Amino acid sequence: MAAPLSDTPLSPFKTVAVVGLGTMGTGIAEVLAKAGREVVGIDISEAAAARSVAALEAATAHAVERGRLTEQERADLLARVRTSTDLRTAADADLVIEVAPESYEIKQQIFRELDGIVRPQTILATGTNALSVTRLAADSAHPERVLGLHFFNPAPAMRLVEVVSSVLTAPQAVAAVTDLAIELGKEPVAVGDRPGFVADGLLFGYLNQAAAMYEAKYASREDIDAAMRLGCGLPMGPLALLDLIGVDTARTVLEAMYAESRDRLHAPAPILKQLSAAGLTGRKSGRGFYTYEAPGSATVVPDALTPLSGGLDVPGRPVRSVGVAGSGTMASGIAEVFAKAGYEVVLAARSEEKAQTAKSRIGKSLSRSVDKGRMTAEAAAQTLDRITPAGSYDAFADVDLAVEAVAEDLEVKQQLFATLDKVCKPGAVLATTTSSLPVVACARATSRPQDVIGMHFFNPAPAMKLVEVVRTVLTADDVHSTVREVCVKIKKHAVDCGDRAGFIVNALLFPYLNNAIKMVQEHYASLDDIDAAMKLGGGYPMGPFELLDVVGLDVSLAIEKVLHREFRDPGLAPAPLLEHLVAAGCLGRKTGRGFREYARR
Repeated sequence: MAAPLSDTPLSPFKTVAVVGLGTMGTGIAEVLAKAGREVVGIDISEAAAARSVAALEAATAHAVERGRLTEQERADLLARVRTSTDLRTAADADLVIEVAPESYEIKQQIFRELDGIVRPQTILATGTNALSVTRLAADSAHPERVLGLHFFNPAPAMRLVEVVSSVLTAPQAVAAVTDLAIELGKEPVAVGDRPGFVADGLLFGYLNQAAAMYEAKYASREDIDAAMRLGCGLPMGPLALLDLIGVDTARTVLEAMYAESRDRLHAPAPILKQLSAAGLTGRKSGRGFYTYEAPGSATVVPDALTPLSGGLDVPGRPVRSVGVAGSGTMASGIAEVFAKAGYEVVLAARSEEKAQTAKSRIGKSLSRSVDKGRMTAEAAAQTLDRITPAGSYDAFADVDLAVEAVAEDLEVKQQLFATLDKVCKPGAVLATTTSSLPVVACARATSRPQDVIGMHFFNPAPAMKLVEVVRTVLTADDVHSTVREVCVKIKKHAVDCGDRAGFIVNALLFPYLNNAIKMVQEHYASLDDIDAAMKLGGGYPMGPFELLDVVGLDVSLAIEKVLHREFRDPGLAPAPLLEHLVAAGCLGRKTGRGFREYARR
């Protein structure tokens, strides 16, 4: 009788079988062969096995061209991979990695057959990102040897591997597979068994909300994608990413997540079902949210929904001078942006001293640009000369556009708009930079709500390319055109959205951050593992907890509360852990402690 897994020292996985030779299976085979493992690639389809070999040959040839492999290394790598259509060729494998389609029926059938083929101490890993590893293990003759090994696509390039253990998994199996992941040059993250695990668990909720936002016709697909790329530094917009992943795959993952969580944020947006049922599954079919040149192509081609490249229907109002209200970082950043673009700027604050301080801050910022070679000293001096500090909003009497950037407090903003209504000339456009308050409430504080619009800049304003242009139901068409034209002149990318909490970016970003906090609160994964998962698996510039500490936990909580109040969705209720940290004065980097501790400057 063979020794049970717990009593047997694990082999260093000399031979690994990969079952399922699609894009992911082929990528995993390449990673394993490159690391010196003997690889048996198995697929029921001879055509799939042949395509896998061709893809491996092409990928390794490309690596030779780029100097990443020598011809000899390539030949050795390819010699270590053999393919088969017979599952019995996995008999001598020390580890089997299954990456078959996301179906319990298919995966359980493979695991049942493997039970009769491989040695009892061979570890069986599933590559699922949506199905229960526990359920797959429970159906196996040796549940203690079954675990999840979730690579990310493309496997050769992506460093994250989620190692998923069920309550049945032997710790030795987890340790052995974790060591293998490190040997493969990957960053393993240990997680428990729940649909989506860490990276997809956070990612798919966000993608689902983006699909629902598009379906509600709140913003165009182009504007939603541009907002998340430019506002959050993401490598792809959510709708383009859904097309890449596969709309049908996303729906399957969300169905599994919703079945477990019953969280409405995971209930697949109806449009995902509609597109899947119509065969519009994204890039692989040539059409999903976007239309592509051909099935499998990454090249987007215009379709009936593509915005026309012509000008706006209504011409905007002339803008020669701009007033910026406020003296904080945001106000000085916005004033700098307008002055750089050639506008005469009045920078007004509650006192002359505050306005002068804000102008000095701009001077320092411009000096840094000169030092870095981004502008000449002469251009910096001219830019600073265009800014006139003022200690009263009366100085806005002649401006064509007034932009408020004061505290994120509705009462404060309404008082300011009432003042602007009195001092600004007829026809001046009045804009608020609010990130979460209703623009229409500012508009109603004036006698000319048709002249009021939202212009949500992102911090730091000189560096961030995005401006969310927020129309209320009362905003005049020519006011909207004015702001769009101004955005072009100040070299910002404008996206249109309606006047509802969070606009595009915050409405998609903060529920994702809140869900990350819930994962920690529920002891599902650590801060470090979640941050690593999103940076390595999702290509995010910062992990959610790094970002929360930078934004400020008090600011994040305030935005979460606004979103929860507006949409009344229980899934949007702020995580209690966030509320506790704010109550304790742990607000992030600015206080030296948030989710992490920081050295005081």
